[in-house]
Order: sequence, then structure tokens, then C-alpha cells
Amino acid sequence: MSVRTAGAARAELVADTALALLAQRGMRGLTHRAVDEAAGLPQGSTSNLARTRQALLELAVRRHAEREARVLGLEEMPDPRDGLDALADGLALAVHRSLTGHRDLLLARYELALEATRRPGLRAFYDATGARFRDRLTALVTAMGSTDPARHVLSLVAWADGLMFSCAAGSFSSRVPDLDELRAGLRELLAGMLGRG
Repeated sequence: MSVRTAGAARAELVADTALALLAQRGMRGLTHRAVDEAAGLPQGSTSNLARTRQALLELAVRRHAEREARVLGLEEMPDPRDGLDALADGLALAVHRSLTGHRDLLLARYELALEATRRPGLRAFYDATGARFRDRLTALVTAMGSTDPARHVLSLVAWADGLMFSCAAGSFSSRVPDLDELRAGLRELLAGMLGRG
């Protein structure tokens, strides 16, 4: 293994451990020392990689964006020519995957999002990493004939984020909607936006 490959593997380990700690212990439980201990690294390893708390948080945000992109399957989203039902299916599958197999990733995201409200530098970094999904969704709704893509993407993201929060950490956390329920909700939302009954 080359030095560069080893460095990248160590960065992933630190970032993945930071995300796990955020999900388990919250923002207060994320320290350089806690990452070293949880990852089984020699003391000071995390500090060597990410000197400041801001650097550690940025590393976690970057890794979170990579992992969430895989969970959401951005590259698997349907061709807009396949129609509204195909888009509802693709989005429902993405939301369902997040809720059923990646709850810890959702919890880490909420911790990072809240911390970003207190750290302008992290906010800019957090928003930039989230642009990839918004851009893909914008392209999809535009290709499907949206008359106001920015507003429609905001509504779709708000619907999905609200549902995921409610089911992962909120008052509906004891029950995850099944794929059919998610499809129905998304189909109703998309049909209203795109003017299709």
C-alpha cells in the first residue's frame, strides 16, 4: 500500500469514526481523542490529520456527502423520459434506503447541520457538499417540465428531509413507511408540482 493510499484510508477511517460518534454521542461526544480511541488509532493520530475542530468537522461533512450520495443513488435516478412514476419510484427508494439501512448517517447529518448553523465556515462547506443532490434533482424536475425548478426542488427536499427526520429522530421514529407509502406521497407531490393528475 502506497503512502498516499494509506493516508486516504486513514482519513476515511477518521471521518467514518467521527460520523459514528456524532450519531451515537452527538456533537459533544466528538473530540479528536474520542476518534482516536474509537478508531483504535494511536493518540494524536486524528490531530495529525485534522488539526482543528473545524478541520475535523469538514472531514466528516465531506465523507458524509460521499456516503450519502451512494445511499441516495444519485447515479441511479431514472431518466426523466421514463415519467413521473419512475421518478417517484427512484426517490422513494432513496428515502427508504436512508431510513432502513442508514439511520446513523441521518443522525450524523442532523448533528452536522445544526453545528453548521453556529459556524459560518462550516455552513458554507456543508451547503456546498449538498449542492450535488440539489443539482441532480433540479435537472430531473426541469427535464420533466417543471415551470419553477428551484421552488419545486425546495419542496421535494423539504418533504424528504422532513419525513426522514420525523422517522429517524422525531415523533414517527417508531415506524418507517414502506416503499408503497413513500411512492404514493412522492407521486402526489410531483403530480401537483408538474400539473399532472
